[in-house]
Amino acid sequence: MVMGEGGRPSALDVCRVLAVFFALFPSVSLQCKVIKCTTEYLAITSNSALGEEEYCTALRAYKSCVGRLARSCRGDLAYHSVQHGIEDLMNQKNCSREGPTFQPRARTPPPPPPPPPVLTDSQERSDGPEVCHYERSLTRTSAPPNYTHCGFFGDPHLRTFGDDFQTCKVEGAWPLIHNKFLSVQVTNSPVLPGSLATATSKLTIIFRNFQECVEQKMYHAETDDLPAAFADGSKNGGDRYGANTLRVVEKAPGQHVEIQAKYIGTTIVVRQVGRYLTFAVRMPEEVVNSVEEGDTQDLYLCLHGCPANQRIDFRNFRARAAEATQGASRTRGDAGTHGFTYKSAKAKCKERLPVEDLYFQSCVFDLLSSGDINFTMAAFYAFEDVKMLHSNSKRYHIYEKDALSSAAQGGKHFLLVLVFNLLAVLLCGAALL
Repeated sequence: MVMGEGGRPSALDVCRVLAVFFALFPSVSLQCKVIKCTTEYLAITSNSALGEEEYCTALRAYKSCVGRLARSCRGDLAYHSVQHGIEDLMNQKNCSREGPTFQPRARTPPPPPPPPPVLTDSQERSDGPEVCHYERSLTRTSAPPNYTHCGFFGDPHLRTFGDDFQTCKVEGAWPLIHNKFLSVQVTNSPVLPGSLATATSKLTIIFRNFQECVEQKMYHAETDDLPAAFADGSKNGGDRYGANTLRVVEKAPGQHVEIQAKYIGTTIVVRQVGRYLTFAVRMPEEVVNSVEEGDTQDLYLCLHGCPANQRIDFRNFRARAAEATQGASRTRGDAGTHGFTYKSAKAKCKERLPVEDLYFQSCVFDLLSSGDINFTMAAFYAFEDVKMLHSNSKRYHIYEKDALSSAAQGGKHFLLVLVFNLLAVLLCGAALL
C-alpha cells in the first residue's frame, strides 16, 4: 500500500495495489483468504469520513483479521506485503496497537482533496538525505559493512548468503529473501515433463516503504518479459527526496536488468538466459538479518538454503550419468541423456567455465538433466555475477570439498546439540533421584 506523505490512502490507491498483488498471486485468494480481510476493511473506510480514532479502530480490526491467517498464509509474499502495508498505515496515523477493534459507523464522505502534483522520473531530484545512503548513514566509529551474496540460477542451483551451494527441486513459488526492507519470491517450473529439475520462470521483488527515501515498489519479471521498470511504470523510488537511491537500470534489453537500492546498500541482478531467469544479490549482513520480530526466517532459501527434502545430490546423478555413458559406449557408441553424455557435457561446460568448481559441476548437471545448452550460459553468468557482487575474491570459487565440509560441520553441530540434550536429561533425572 503506497501512501503520500502524511495522507490516508484512497480506496482507489489501495485497490490498485491489491489488484496487482492478486493478479500476480492468485493463490492468495484461494488459500490465504487475506482478500476477505481487505474487503471488510475497504467496506468500512473507502467511502466513509472517519475520525482518527475510528480509522485506527478499523486498522486494528484489519490487523487482527490478517493476524488470524498467519498459519495458512505463512511464506506468501502478497500476505506479508499486506501486513507491512497495515503497519505503515498505523505508524503514519500514530495508531495504538491496543484498543477496540469493532467496526465504526459510516459517515457521509467529504469531497475528495485535490490531487497532488505529479513528478516524473525525468525531473531532477536531490540525491536524498544521508539516511538514504547506506554507507553514508553509518557512524564514523562503525565497522565497515560486511557484504554478502546470494545467487539462484539454472535448474536450480542456490548459493546462500553463507556460501553454501545446493541443487534443489523447489517446484512452484518459494521465498528467497524476506526482511524489513524487501522480499523476493521465485516461481520454478519443471524443465521437462516428469523431471525433478526445475528452473525459474517468474520473479517478484517488493521494496518496502522506507522513511523519506522510497515508496513501496514492486518489480515483476517472467519468461520473455524482463521489464526495465517497476510494476507501476516508474524507474525509481517514487516522489520522495531520496527516490533516486532506488533505481532500475537496463543493461541489455530483455536480457539483463540491475536494480540499485543504495539506501540499503543492495544491488540485485536479474537476467533471462534462454527461457529462464537468474537472480543474484549483494546485500549488507545487517540488512540480511533485519528480520521481523517473531519471524524465524526458516523458509527463506537465501538465508537457510533449501529444505532437506528438496535437495538433489548431483554427485549421485553425475555418477549414474558416467556409468550410463560407459555402458552406452560399450553397446551403441555415444548415446547420452538428452543428447549429452557425461564426457560431452563436461567438454561443453569447459568452454565457458575452465575451473572445475561447483559452477562447472552445476553446468554439467543441467546439460545432462535437460539437454538445454542455454544452461551453460546461465552458469557462466551466475559466476560473472559472483565476481561483481561477492566481497571476498578468495571465495568466488566453491569446490565440492567445501560443500562436503559444510555438510559435515552441520552434522557435527546437530550431534553436539543431541549430546548436550541427552546430558541435560540424564542430569535432571539424577537430580530427581
